Amino acid sequence: MLQIDFRRVDNIAVFDLEGSIDIDSANLIEAIGWCIGNGMKDILCNLESINLVDYAGLSVLAIAHKDVVNHQGRLKFVNVPSHIRKLLCLMGLDVVFEVYEDEERALKSFQEDREISEIQKKQLRRRFKRLPLDINIEFKSRVKDELFSKGKVLNISAVGLLVFADKIYPLNEILEVRLSLLPKPGLLDIEARVVWLIEKEIQPQIYPGMGLEFYNLDTAIQKKIVEFVDRNLPLSCA
Repeated sequence: MLQIDFRRVDNIAVFDLEGSIDIDSANLIEAIGWCIGNGMKDILCNLESINLVDYAGLSVLAIAHKDVVNHQGRLKFVNVPSHIRKLLCLMGLDVVFEVYEDEERALKSFQEDREISEIQKKQLRRRFKRLPLDINIEFKSRVKDELFSKGKVLNISAVGLLVFADKIYPLNEILEVRLSLLPKPGLLDIEARVVWLIEKEIQPQIYPGMGLEFYNLDTAIQKKIVEFVDRNLPLSCA
């Protein structure tokens, strides 16, 4: 059975693997699933002590990679033996999996990815038009047993919204959100992440408030929000 030694570097899960990755290596998928469930979506697999990866093992790696990507994470590999690299190349997986020569460079790449992602998000936000609004919204923490709090939506775009409310959550908190965009798309039950908190000294007129970024938003719903914004945006702002 594949042996997995787990350690944590910052918020990156590092797996030191030993033995063979084959049909009996489902424990790797389980270990990765545990990490994702505990908020560690960046995972580095050290293959230095792996002596064999067969075709069933390649399927295990592919399933693990897909699971991580589906949860907006990154799975990378380091110290991959030359014979396993040749197998990845033969199967066309060398263009799917990120492979690094040393652990320091691999760990640094996760930070670089995060920085690039934040830049792209900021650019994405600028591309979408924001519609001023004054509608009710209900929200609560996704992980806490609590009642919904109420607030007002001050503006909305395809990627998020600005909320004025007495109850404020910390940055990166995932919220369950309910709001109604009439006449369509109507009532929305979605998730959003807190990415910005209003500072009283800078914007006292909308304090307290917070900026929410849609989280795991279905593309069909996002399209409907874009259409809602376009329909209601004043011509002078379009």
